[in-house]
Amino acid sequence: MVDLTSSPFDLNEADVAWVRSTIDSMTLDEKIGQLFINLNTSFEPSYLDGVVDRFHVGGMRYMGADAATVQEHIRYAQGRSRIPLLIASNPEMGGAGSADDGTLVSTHLQAGSNPDASIARDMGRVAGVETTAMGCNWAFAPIVDIHRNWRNTVVGTRSFGNTADVVIERAKAYFDGISESGTVCAMKHFPGDGVDERDQHVVTTWNTLSSDEWDATYGAVYREMIAHGVQSIMVGHIGAPALSRRLVPEIRDDELLPATLAPELIQGLLRGELGFNGLVVSDASLMLGLTSAMPRRDLVPAAIAAGCDMFLFFRDPEEDFGYMRDGYASGVISDERLDEALQRILGLKASLGLHRTPVDELVPPPSALAVVGSTEHHAIAARIADKTVTLVKDTEHNLPLNPAEHRRIRLYGVTGGSDFTGTDPGGYLTIAREELERRGFEVHTFRNAAERQAAGEEGVYFHTVMADEANGTYADKYDAAIVFANVAGFAQEATVRIRWSTPMAAEIPWYVTEVPTVFVSLNQPNHLIDVPMVKTMIHAHNPSREAISATIDKITGASEFQGTFNDNVWCGTFATDF
Repeated sequence: MVDLTSSPFDLNEADVAWVRSTIDSMTLDEKIGQLFINLNTSFEPSYLDGVVDRFHVGGMRYMGADAATVQEHIRYAQGRSRIPLLIASNPEMGGAGSADDGTLVSTHLQAGSNPDASIARDMGRVAGVETTAMGCNWAFAPIVDIHRNWRNTVVGTRSFGNTADVVIERAKAYFDGISESGTVCAMKHFPGDGVDERDQHVVTTWNTLSSDEWDATYGAVYREMIAHGVQSIMVGHIGAPALSRRLVPEIRDDELLPATLAPELIQGLLRGELGFNGLVVSDASLMLGLTSAMPRRDLVPAAIAAGCDMFLFFRDPEEDFGYMRDGYASGVISDERLDEALQRILGLKASLGLHRTPVDELVPPPSALAVVGSTEHHAIAARIADKTVTLVKDTEHNLPLNPAEHRRIRLYGVTGGSDFTGTDPGGYLTIAREELERRGFEVHTFRNAAERQAAGEEGVYFHTVMADEANGTYADKYDAAIVFANVAGFAQEATVRIRWSTPMAAEIPWYVTEVPTVFVSLNQPNHLIDVPMVKTMIHAHNPSREAISATIDKITGASEFQGTFNDNVWCGTFATDF
């Protein structure tokens, strides 16, 4: 049963009538199409013509581009569609991630790394303002996973913290902030990531908490957020053995499925026990956590039959549309289940007022884009960075560094590969050098063997670089060393750790015994597992200029550290905390 007059839809009689009459007016192909959210891989109008005219999709998520390109793309799509579209974005850090020129305000972990809960609200508010200006109306956020396992890097920076209490507090604040712009949210990833150390992009993962433990932690998060009014929930490709067994006691181990395909978890737990009335959307359907569970022809309709209302992304539009239609024809998707899904999809659109908005007003005018990446929003990011840059340890009292005593800085960069978004992870080192030089330091940037070879040097190998770098003259040449690590990336590896440039690489902090050494993480909070020898560790959270500038202010003593951390930073390992 779907109650469109209750939370989170809260529709009036006229709105409900629109939902019902629209469903009744649809062809079968239009009904099937509404179940899909397309990942728009082209900005060409002819591409959108095919997506809208042939597959009648209910929603879209676009690939990365500047805000003006995104806005024009959305405008064309809305103008082409008979039924207004849900336009999703991924504003997990503010406007960044939704547009190339959006503001990186804060990561989720950063927003949980200071007692001030308004940080999360500011992040959500900027996210809403910038994405709404582009024409988006649906946020795949906040992330309400709990970072219980320090080895889990897919949510290492994408979780507000390691306890249910901090996740609940900050997720509510984010939701309240983004709701100021009228955006609806899809919190994720039910039944909860952060227990398994692996990444469901590349393997099915499992929330292995006991039933009671889950109820007290993840269950508490979902109960609180549902009561707070969240409109939709993204189901992850994450299984929950204890929960499935609680609801289906006779289920065998080899019958356990990720939640996306598990009716006992969506309909029994989320709908039944937790009472969620809103829309359920699957996580991306190309992730191995889903695709390794059963053949594609079966899993496409099985996700809807299990209780998902919308299916995130085609693999091949023609194939997946056919699989979904075949699943309906064969009875895998019942008439009742299809109608329930359509009611929630149209109900969410009606709750946004899309059905009452003239087509030419569904997307703001180009002038609205002035807020994207604005000076005001970058100032918010700077204030948040000042509050959240965290001193994890300084056991040898290396800080502060100042140009009078530590003028000659050896600067190292530890860079991860580009993640699946294609974002260049390497620009941080230039920012760090500029910010250090602006404060009067003389900066000497280390280049590894590959970088020197690329610059045309011959006869350079890791042995020769080590010989150049690691010798008795090091302390004569440099007064201090600073290492910036921007090791990001998920969706390509089961977990993420530092990968040095070569065996026994010269950038590994052997020099901690030679000069004061400061290690700064611009991403993952768990680097002490790989560099326990460093005595001064700072977590700056992200590689923005605001975060790096605030970090150097604190390294030099120009401002005090205000950020906090949780015990995940010690990695449960001996020798990381001294």
